[in-house]
Parts: sequence; C-alpha cells; structure tokens
Amino acid sequence: MQTNIYIDLTRAFNRGKIRAVICSGQAVVLHRLALMSKDGDWVIREDEESLQYIMRVLASFQARYRFGAPLDIRWMKGGWSSHFDFRINSIRVRTDFFTRPPRISPSELKRLWKEQESSDLPFVNLRDLAELKKTNREKDYVVIGEIARLMKDPRDQLLYSRSARDIINLASKYPHLVMELKKKRPLLANFSEGREKLEEMLDAEKRAMIHANEKRLSLYLKAAEKWTALWPTVEKEISGMPLFDAHQQIISRAEEVLPFSPKEKEINHG
Repeated sequence: MQTNIYIDLTRAFNRGKIRAVICSGQAVVLHRLALMSKDGDWVIREDEESLQYIMRVLASFQARYRFGAPLDIRWMKGGWSSHFDFRINSIRVRTDFFTRPPRISPSELKRLWKEQESSDLPFVNLRDLAELKKTNREKDYVVIGEIARLMKDPRDQLLYSRSARDIINLASKYPHLVMELKKKRPLLANFSEGREKLEEMLDAEKRAMIHANEKRLSLYLKAAEKWTALWPTVEKEISGMPLFDAHQQIISRAEEVLPFSPKEKEINHG
C-alpha cells in the first residue's frame, strides 16, 4: 500500500517536537473533503532549530529550492514563504513553508501551536483552514462552504457558510446568534430578504475577500521584483549543489535584493 509522502514528511519534520503543522490542500484531505492534493504546505515554528531541522529532512531527499524566499528566519518573520521540490521515483513532491500564515492573528497562531503540542499528525483545525482558503481562487470558496458544513458550532457555521440556503436555515434556528455575529459578518443581517438577495451578497463578499488577498499578494510581488529578475541566474548558480550549499548561496544573493518584509520596501521607497 502506497503511503502519503506528505504525511511521512510531516512525521519526519516533527520527530522529537512539533515543528510543522499541515495546512491548505493536505489539511483538506485530512479533514476528508478531498481524496488527494498535489503538494504540501506547512506552518512551521519560527525558530532556528526548527528551520534547520526541516532543511536537514529536505536535504535527505535531495530537495532543491524552487522560486521563493530563503528558508531563513529573517524572511519568515516578514511573512514570506519558501518552496522546494524533489522526486521520488516518477513523482514530483512539492513543499511550501511559512511561519506567519495569512489571516491568522498572532494570538490564533499561538493557540494553534498549543492545540497541536501532543498531536501525532498535526494539521490545522477547520476554522484555521477556512481562513487559509480565503485565496484568489474561486474553487477555494467552494471548499470553505464544505468546511463550514463540517463545523460543529453554529456560530462557526454562520460565519463561514457559503450557502444561502444553509445560512437561512441556521439563522431561522439561531436568531440570537445572528444578532451576536452580524457585526462580524454583515450579510447575516439580511438573511430574511430571501435566497436570491443573500446569494448576491455572498458573491460580493467573496469578491471582497479575493480582492483583499490580491492586495496582500501584490505587496510581496512588488517587493520581489528584483529577486524575480535575478532568480534565473541564481537557479543556474545552485544547479547541482547540495541543499545546504544552495541555501547559503540563495541567502547571499537574496540579501542583495529581497527585503525581509515587503513593508520595508514601502518604507525605503517612500
């Protein structure tokens, strides 16, 4: 029986202590909302030991860097992500890492680590997964809707549902929760206007979330312009290098052009 390499990697990353928590597509699989996902994403601890340990695991698979930031605490603190891949037989394994997941507050991130401390296979809970899925992709909002249906707390269902019919049913059943939550999610106040109106509002809400993520990403794309232009040269320089040697070369080159935080670029360029 073939095992899931992303689960195997997670267990390898977490030997001795929890360093990496599965999120995004593989978490969707683990919550049984999909059969498979083509890559792996992890929230990792923001400390040197964790980053070095994960690098050693990746090196044992002869992994190589893909375009992204170095797996270095200075860039991780700025919200960047690092990307690697390697092959097992004919399968390409893609791995992505970050320490500061978007839309997860510092207090929620602290709670996430506490929640996963003793987990045999750490992966994000349904609420965190729903937040992480507020991306630019239309299909992710369908996933959020299915995540909402798995949630046990009607408060969470009301906050994350993508179905007008489900919201109307929940709101009719829990009107006191609508009053409590309508400031967090204004469309809940309009549930009595009918399904068609609520569907229009759900679509507008989705567009607003997509645009918010586009705005967030645009800061990183702008800050990485010089790094993007330099990357083909760097990729040639590191071709065939062992991972730790490539890592040092990437750090050296990134220090020249890639700000530790995209906000630094805004400050530096007025």
